[in-house]
Amino acid sequence: MPVPGLATYVTEQFSVEETDVLRRYVTNVEGPVFALVNLPEVVKGALFARYSRTHKSLRRLFLDEFVEDLDIEGDLSVDATVGVDRAERLYDRVFLEYGDDSVAQLGGVHLACEQASNLLTKVLEWGRLMSYLEQSTRYIAFDERLGGRYRYHRQPDILASPLGTRYVGEMDRLFDTYADLVSLVQEWCREHYPKQADDSDFVHRQSTRAKALDAVRGVLPAASLSNVGIYGTGQGYEALLLRMRAHPLPEARAYAELMLTELRKVIPSFLTRVDLPERGGRWSQYLRSTHEATAEVAAKLFAGPAPAPEPEPEVTLVDFDPEGEDKLLAAMLYPFVDVPEERILERVGELGAEERHAVVAAYVGERSNRRHKPGRALERVSYRFDVLADYGAFRDLQRHRMLTIEWQPLTPRHGYTLPETVVEAGGEGRFVEAMDRSAALYDALDDGFGASAAYAVCLAYRVRFSLQLNAREALHMLELRTSAQGHPAYRRLCQQMHRLIAERAGHRAVAALMRFVDHSDPGLERLEAERRAERRRQSSHMSHSGRG
Repeated sequence: MPVPGLATYVTEQFSVEETDVLRRYVTNVEGPVFALVNLPEVVKGALFARYSRTHKSLRRLFLDEFVEDLDIEGDLSVDATVGVDRAERLYDRVFLEYGDDSVAQLGGVHLACEQASNLLTKVLEWGRLMSYLEQSTRYIAFDERLGGRYRYHRQPDILASPLGTRYVGEMDRLFDTYADLVSLVQEWCREHYPKQADDSDFVHRQSTRAKALDAVRGVLPAASLSNVGIYGTGQGYEALLLRMRAHPLPEARAYAELMLTELRKVIPSFLTRVDLPERGGRWSQYLRSTHEATAEVAAKLFAGPAPAPEPEPEVTLVDFDPEGEDKLLAAMLYPFVDVPEERILERVGELGAEERHAVVAAYVGERSNRRHKPGRALERVSYRFDVLADYGAFRDLQRHRMLTIEWQPLTPRHGYTLPETVVEAGGEGRFVEAMDRSAALYDALDDGFGASAAYAVCLAYRVRFSLQLNAREALHMLELRTSAQGHPAYRRLCQQMHRLIAERAGHRAVAALMRFVDHSDPGLERLEAERRAERRRQSSHMSHSGRG
């Protein structure tokens, strides 16, 4: 039975033989949401890793690139599309009879969530205790059609309204512009960054294409569809579904029902409470009511005309502890002494510069690469940043799960970023035209469709969000997101955060131990990464040839 308000999803076609194979390993062969079953964990992980860099659906990817390497003869009688009654009886006895919520942390599911808008992906990726891989805008051109049409979300109530025809027409034009600009900018990149003598044609093509896709992704609207692979426990999925069922975005509420149906085929008892009126129903209603009440209070407090926009920095450090470095040193020493923390803080205050440096040097050690991370003492110091950046950069940073992130609604009100690469390639006029079209469509949708109006907003438009994170998470995020292969937009944001920690907070010791933060300008961001990848491919080929 169709879910009320559910978008029409494109159904992928498979041959009879392919369907027979798929039914053994996925919980359905038609819908956009399905779980992986009856596969080794390493295969499921490898599938999701490959998933983020291909335009293929997970089922097509499995058939094309994985099934030939598996021995599937023993699974001939398996039908994963049938519910798991035996598992349900087993977990009923423990989970329901004894009420032990921790049991729900011990069963996990790999879930494919396909044809999800870029608004929905941010909802899916909210939970801290889950793992995500999302289709990348830098490896895949999003003008690839799905079922003969561009890949953007078609909200049923919008399509059924007087604005439906305009919505489809404007979306198609945005994708037309995106396709034209990708070709234009990629050609410019090939000429502007000529192939080096030691690079293969493949490496040059991949790195210049990534540069072009990075520059042009801002034209894509938030309605653009993506695929997300999720791995999580029953407890994590329960929390996610409760939030989704209370979410103001109709797509999120409808998609939650698709997810619940598939998850119940694998971990049914873990999700028993989700749609019970007196349990999950009340929880979701609590979330919905507090969201609506706070929005109402905020609207009253900030009623009246908005102030005239003024130039604002991209990143502002709004909160930090001036005594943070003393507390950090005390936390480093705490596990190694036998005195109260107050005494440790007193002793730290008595240390000279050389002794303080010795403590940090001993605790951090010789980090030969960014994956060598100091311990939990760095969690003693925290920072809060207010960021105004394009939605494309936000969506990349939002996936860092251990920090605290909150964001304001996506609108065209804060303006947009125009990449220099697009300007230099001669695409400024087309880019600006797309931004104007996006803003006009948003304005038309804003009055009648609430949160759904944001589908019209291009990823180049800026959104305001806050990041609160401790020094340990900052070390991880800033070193990772400033690496040479990173997208220029979030590299710039993270470089600014690093400078603010050193200069605004005065925590120079903290900034210094983040030794792999990269402040360089690499030009072709993906070039070195593509060179390394090619060396690994060549080494693997030689290794396999030698064994043969």
